[in-house]
Amino acid sequence: MFNGFSEKTIDFMWNLRLNNNKPWFEAHKDEFVREFQTPMKTLGREVFERVTAKHDRGFIHKLSRVYKDARRIRDGEPYRANLWFSIEKPVPEGALWTGTPVFWFELCPDNWSYGLGYYAARAQTMVNFRAMIDENPKRFEKLITMLEEQDEFVLEGDEYARRKEPSAKLSAKAAEWYNKKTFCLIHKQKNGKELYSADLTDRIVKGYEFLMPFYDYFITL
Repeated sequence: MFNGFSEKTIDFMWNLRLNNNKPWFEAHKDEFVREFQTPMKTLGREVFERVTAKHDRGFIHKLSRVYKDARRIRDGEPYRANLWFSIEKPVPEGALWTGTPVFWFELCPDNWSYGLGYYAARAQTMVNFRAMIDENPKRFEKLITMLEEQDEFVLEGDEYARRKEPSAKLSAKAAEWYNKKTFCLIHKQKNGKELYSADLTDRIVKGYEFLMPFYDYFITL
């Protein structure tokens, strides 16, 4: 059962960031497993089981590795000082996971975040997104009205320099989405007491429950 992270978890992440080399990591590998990897695995598994028990979407659960891909080590630092888990649908062979919507939770040395969105939506995905808004703007407006009734998640994502103009009149809120290159609905905050409690599981599950109608909309793209 997930009982929360601890101050030792945060200390380990900062120490790894400052000592990102193989000799230090090998000497502290037991600490990594005990204070960081194990609680993250437990949290991810419990969230996944609770979400999929209610929402049958063919989801899978993934946990990031602490080791960086050898092809991407450009800074001489072979380890990640952060970990995350995701809940998503498996992508077809040869397709990139970055182009599909995923639920995630990430823990970094100085902050944590969770939410739903794309790492990098494909250009065609965003073309489909705008076409779907144009086809039924009322449906999309109704969906995003949900965001006005909460303060957990905010919209983030890069925008096109050359503004995309909708075919139908949209509210200012909807137009903000229309001009995104990629996007996510994210909650992000500084590390603190929220991480040290088993209640974190409930908060993440509740957040994913709120975001599920958005997922059902995005996955059709």
